[in-house]
Amino acid sequence: MHRPGLFATLVLAMPVACAQDTAVPRDAVDAAQPKARPAGDALEDADAASARRRSLAIILGNSLGVALYGSRKWWDDGLTAHFRTQDEGWFGQHTPYGGADKLGHFYFNYASARLFVHAFRWAGNEPRDARALAAWLTLGTFAAVEVIDGFSKKWRFSRQDALMNVAGVGAAWLFETHPQLDQLIDLRFQYRPSRERGQGADPFGDYSGQTYLIAFKGSGLPALGRHPLLRYVELSAGYGSRGYINLSAGGLATRKLYFGISLNLSELLNRTVFRNAQGVLEQRVTTTALEFVQVPGTAFLASRRLPRE
Repeated sequence: MHRPGLFATLVLAMPVACAQDTAVPRDAVDAAQPKARPAGDALEDADAASARRRSLAIILGNSLGVALYGSRKWWDDGLTAHFRTQDEGWFGQHTPYGGADKLGHFYFNYASARLFVHAFRWAGNEPRDARALAAWLTLGTFAAVEVIDGFSKKWRFSRQDALMNVAGVGAAWLFETHPQLDQLIDLRFQYRPSRERGQGADPFGDYSGQTYLIAFKGSGLPALGRHPLLRYVELSAGYGSRGYINLSAGGLATRKLYFGISLNLSELLNRTVFRNAQGVLEQRVTTTALEFVQVPGTAFLASRRLPRE
């Protein structure tokens, strides 16, 4: 079952992912210290050792962070000696959250794997190695969470959750290995606080406020990318469930499909605010965040309610 703390890997990966270009280039170090430059083989060995240390730090930091968070938030009721499972279903009307939790597993695995690619590139790994490390770290982390769920007193192992975890990492691998697809499509998360949750925002636990979107960007097509206006326009489709949080109190649960247009805010900012600041930390952070998050008010969507079963 998707829980609010499932985004822990994103929180751990984001700072490193956005700082990936801040490391001092090797050529700059060599130019500054020409007399102290080691032989080529020794330099490569030093770079490889540094990459291994940084990569290990990322893996251990993520694992420790998830373990600490889980012990306090997910498994604080304790564990049992028996492995238990449950069939939660997929996107049916009578599933626990109408499938929003399943899309949560897909999305957070997708986003985590992609952010960790940047993190492992920052660590000094080649693109292929960074993709492999990111995929296995994400899969391993979420698989471990699911297995521990099977032994916890409060949760259960869910086959559907595990499969959506794998699908999310698979989508991340597809986007990372096909740059043209990445330029054309974004997978995003939009949140508006729902009335069901009461006061305060809870983006990762308020299922009725979540919408998962796929955006087809005009900027990703050569003809539209050159147009002064259409480069900022996107066609968007999405899914969300509403009313499941208060279902026990007699609420009406619905599942909705969304269709409409959205604003490519990243493209707009890069051509205005960051026009002369490409590569600076603020620009990288903004561009990275907007690849995964749809800012409320930038998507104009019509909805269609799926029939009740």
